[in-house]
Amino acid sequence: MQKKLYRSVIDKKLCGVCGGLGDYFEIDSTLVRLLWVILAFISCGAALLGYLICAIIVPSQPQSIEQPPYTQEPQEPQEP
Repeated sequence: MQKKLYRSVIDKKLCGVCGGLGDYFEIDSTLVRLLWVILAFISCGAALLGYLICAIIVPSQPQSIEQPPYTQEPQEPQEP
């Protein structure tokens, strides 16, 4: 199955761009957010424009796609 980049509907703070990038590259979305903030300071705000462009262009994640295991709610064990 081919990987596609989507904005996350579960792991999001603003628009889900960083959560989607974290899912796509299989890294923690907090690291992506920190990198984006650092880039925003270094680039004098140009990274914010990039974030807004990504929020507009990257499609939202369909409900039919299964979430990675680290973003799913833990299931309680079944009693016999």
